[in-house]
Amino acid sequence: MSKPTVLIVDDEKSARDGLVRALRRDYRVFAAENGTSALEVLGSQNIDVLLSDVRMPGMDGITLLQRALANYPELPVIILTAYGDVDMAVEAMKHGATDFMTKPINLDKLELVLDRVLKAKKIELENEQLKVQLDNKYGLENIIGRSAAMQEVFDTIRQVSGSRATVLIQGESGTGKELVAKAIHQLSPRHNGPFVAVHCAALSQNILESELFGHEKGAFTGAMERRIGRFEKADGGSLFLDEISEIDANVQVKILRALEERQVERVGGDTPVDVDTRLIAATNRDLKAMVEDGDFREDLFYRLYVVVITLPPLRERQDDILLLLNHYLAVFNEENGKQIEGFTPAAYELLSAYDWPGNIRELRNLVERMVVLARGKVLDVPDIPSQVREKARGGGEIKVDAELTVDEMERRMIIQALEKTGGNRTKAAEKLGISRRTLHRKLNQYEIH
Repeated sequence: MSKPTVLIVDDEKSARDGLVRALRRDYRVFAAENGTSALEVLGSQNIDVLLSDVRMPGMDGITLLQRALANYPELPVIILTAYGDVDMAVEAMKHGATDFMTKPINLDKLELVLDRVLKAKKIELENEQLKVQLDNKYGLENIIGRSAAMQEVFDTIRQVSGSRATVLIQGESGTGKELVAKAIHQLSPRHNGPFVAVHCAALSQNILESELFGHEKGAFTGAMERRIGRFEKADGGSLFLDEISEIDANVQVKILRALEERQVERVGGDTPVDVDTRLIAATNRDLKAMVEDGDFREDLFYRLYVVVITLPPLRERQDDILLLLNHYLAVFNEENGKQIEGFTPAAYELLSAYDWPGNIRELRNLVERMVVLARGKVLDVPDIPSQVREKARGGGEIKVDAELTVDEMERRMIIQALEKTGGNRTKAAEKLGISRRTLHRKLNQYEIH
């Protein structure tokens, strides 16, 4: 592990050299006799902490502090000052200094200060890295799609994320509704607050009421202590109610009140609790039809129907299937320590011809199964489960003939792809889901000229 780097700036050579000697065992130490030289070192080295005297000829410590932080705002700066210059040190703190020490420097205390400053910097860096990871995990980058339908979804997510409006996400099971909800939260001003998810269909209605609104001690048999609900847990953040269509009328009334009054009452209690919670709901059913049939409250429906995002089923996202297949191939390659290069054109075309009734969730699980069981370097038609092969519908853009051998099928699809792209090999390779180099190799293999 490399040593932390410290830059010492002091016009007094004896003081400067003394600090260098004291610190060089545990730190990589750089030294400068004035502010100009210090800025040059900052520009050429990755400095973790800057120690600067406050009174120096030319550029003083305050000016150096300001110029250093203008270029390196995360840089911790410790000001070194004479006993009578405490006012200057306070001024430095106002301009962004991390700490100050009075001369003569107590080396034991300096070690403690440096240790504290570096630990704080490490925590700040880890928090920033975690935020980036969360953005990558839950932001738009994790929702795969280039089809026109998905571009509309992305646009709506961006537009709605900045508000606190209630959002209703509609779509079949497995289309990625929770991912969209997380992206809305992560892109919103509430992203530092909690994201709380409740899968309503998985809970009985009595338990669901307590889960959402909490309960007081003694509210029912087994309520041994007070418990706050999910609305309160999501205060300052977002509450995601998946399958909201499965909630009964009594709980619907309480959700409506929470939306209208921004208050909840715990089960067994009568004291309203203020909540600042954004609601994002999802359903795989037709709520309008449920309202007409008397199965869902009309007033709650209109409170939810502020912004609606409809996720298309995978069978309507032909342009995205290759992206999703390759994305999950990379994911499961890494998880399983495999190096599978991709799908053959025949396998890709067969999977493109499948209806995907379970949508992205089914595709993800299928790719995981194929990767785990694969023995070769590429995933081919025989690697696809038989039930998927049997149910793959006809009429794909490039026809799959079940009576052909895999090689014959692959050769025919390459020829068709070249015909459809006017002989453009780059576009043909993209259409087939393979690299241009792989296409070139297969052209030679099948003697296609």
